[in-house]
Amino acid sequence: MTERTRGRVEHINPEGLTKNPAFSQAVVVTGPAKTIYVGGQDAVDESGNIFGEGDIGRQTEQVLKNIQTALAAAGADLGDVVKWNVYVVEGQPLQAGFEAFMRAWGRRPNPPAITAAFVSGLARPEFLVEIDAVAVLPK
Repeated sequence: MTERTRGRVEHINPEGLTKNPAFSQAVVVTGPAKTIYVGGQDAVDESGNIFGEGDIGRQTEQVLKNIQTALAAAGADLGDVVKWNVYVVEGQPLQAGFEAFMRAWGRRPNPPAITAAFVSGLARPEFLVEIDAVAVLPK
């Protein structure tokens, strides 16, 4: 979480729900803020070429790079993300994607809420992972 969001974002991990350093159970945003919705990103470069074909770890790295680019264009960064949605094609080694995600994301004291789901396929058969994000900035 960056300085500019401190006090505007509350990470909740209530008793009775599991604790995990990778995600928060809920994130509450209060006060005037700018919300940024980053649409699902796939492992393509700016020319639309697939990056890391057949390798979920490399694809995850490209997906996060794309998200960082979109966030930066809106004046935000990964530290402003309050919600991740991660879609992984069935049969892919989740650990390789998770490791790539954690290299980019790192360990943070207040991780965002996250949803991860296995899916039967994505927009193109070469895509193994897709991630979208919601970030919040004060106005």
